[in-house]
Amino acid sequence: MPREPKKQEVEKEENIEKAEEIVEEKAKIVIPEDWKPKTILGKKVLAGEVTDIAEVFAKGIKIAEPPIVDILIPNLEREIILIGGSTGKGGGIRRTPFKRTSRMHKSGRRYSISTMSIVGNKNGYVGMGLASGPPGKHQEVIGKSTNKAKINIIPIKRGCGSWECSCGTNHSIPFTVKGKSGSVIVELLPAPKGIGLCVSDEVKKLMKLAGISDIWCKTRGNTHMRINLIKAVFVFTPPISNPKIKRLFIINYI
Repeated sequence: MPREPKKQEVEKEENIEKAEEIVEEKAKIVIPEDWKPKTILGKKVLAGEVTDIAEVFAKGIKIAEPPIVDILIPNLEREIILIGGSTGKGGGIRRTPFKRTSRMHKSGRRYSISTMSIVGNKNGYVGMGLASGPPGKHQEVIGKSTNKAKINIIPIKRGCGSWECSCGTNHSIPFTVKGKSGSVIVELLPAPKGIGLCVSDEVKKLMKLAGISDIWCKTRGNTHMRINLIKAVFVFTPPISNPKIKRLFIINYI
């Protein structure tokens, strides 16, 4: 007589089938409604000729439309950097996601607000965008900065460059890198597993979306200016034309 399968085996098979269905649903590419691509890359993505974001960076094609990133990286997440602040009665600054600036005109002061967004898939792709707009239209400014972050998305090189670990996994960075923006100088160093993100709270947002879980950081300059701090982490100098310079966020290291 054939042996009847046990309930536990049946449940395991059902769970496996459900998990496969969930993975297939996540893998499906969702095309935004009412999107009419204007670039050659956008038309190829809409036609299904380009299905991998790594292919775009390997060929050095510039991304000029945010829906391209939405299609090729469907699990993209967003964080807003707290770049603004308001002073309290007892001193100190209460951080806010919007920074308000003013310009003097003949008719009086004219105000504008700016915000910075970070997008990433927590698996080697991250982007940064800074946008400004008139006061009172906060959601529009956030959407504008998010679209800029999608256009500026780049791949990063991950690895295990710490001599204390040498595990070979992509939990940190492969080498020490430096970046500068304004007066802020940032040096990122690879860290062993378990150290965590030894950086400020706003830089943690960028590292988490980039897929880095362990790192050390040294900073100099006015790091309270968070716009320059994030730019220094994201954009590294001097230029890549010097072959001796190693940069972390660079396409050539895919």
